[in-house]
Amino acid sequence: MIIVTGGAGFIGSNLVLGLNQRGYDDIIVVDDLTNGVKYKNLVDCQIADYLDKKDFLQKIQQGYFAAETIEAIFHQGACSTTTEWDGQYMMNNNYEYTKILFHYCQAHKIPLIYASSAAVYGSDDNFKEQLDYEGPLNVYGYSKFQFDQYLRRQQEKLTAQVVGLRYFNVYGPHEEHKGSMASVAFHLNNQIKESDSIRLFEGCDGYKNGEQRRDFVYVQDVVDINLWFLDNPQVSGIYNTGTGRSQTFNDVANAVLAYHQKGQLEYIPFPEHLKGCYQSFTEANLENLRAAGCDHQFKSVEEGVRLYMEWLNK
Repeated sequence: MIIVTGGAGFIGSNLVLGLNQRGYDDIIVVDDLTNGVKYKNLVDCQIADYLDKKDFLQKIQQGYFAAETIEAIFHQGACSTTTEWDGQYMMNNNYEYTKILFHYCQAHKIPLIYASSAAVYGSDDNFKEQLDYEGPLNVYGYSKFQFDQYLRRQQEKLTAQVVGLRYFNVYGPHEEHKGSMASVAFHLNNQIKESDSIRLFEGCDGYKNGEQRRDFVYVQDVVDINLWFLDNPQVSGIYNTGTGRSQTFNDVANAVLAYHQKGQLEYIPFPEHLKGCYQSFTEANLENLRAAGCDHQFKSVEEGVRLYMEWLNK
């Protein structure tokens, strides 16, 4: 049995599909369907059971599951809204919940692969998995950073695999429910269908219009990295999960325009209240991932956006 928390969400549901493609269907999905739209992400998934996130936590703490039957837990569940500033909620939901799962997995020697985030890095231009380069710009990033720190303190006494994957700017199928937090590619696709034009924020932090750079990573690549660690339980640690190549927002926009073969690109003022809360440059340092033995080749923006546009517009 494999457990996927956040399994009805963006990355989680794609991970369930990836497991299905390998022949796994003894999967328990854990999520919070208060946002009922997320159910659509599960329609094509083959799973054994669904549990609400609160019920699951209670069952874990009460010893409901036969721990020896759990092959691994993929912990993808979190509040990933970077504009959420309720720190108490964010820490309970993202930090404390992960701690409980961590100690359960360690007590029963169960591999735990969890979602960290590139949001731990802040404004430094070096994105290497070291404390010197970390400094989150929002409380979401801090909630992820703090569990990474917690894991580092336990690193020398682990009883089973623990892997934190620092996701960079993930895009792809099954993110529709995320609303304003969905990827730029998703929003640009909607815009061009509505008005034949697409809009990006003007430049800031010294970058020209649309030239801010992010490490955009296609969700199938993220799934492949998760599954690589499942196949390699001897490897633990915190690893960047991005392409290792930053590209501009203009690159994303041009890939959307190329797919639709119509439209024009416009720029709108960058909102004042968002300045200083987001990174203008991200690029995953993949040295640790490669040193661990993972040689996965990531898709470029041009490749990934084309695949995503084909999926969105089929």
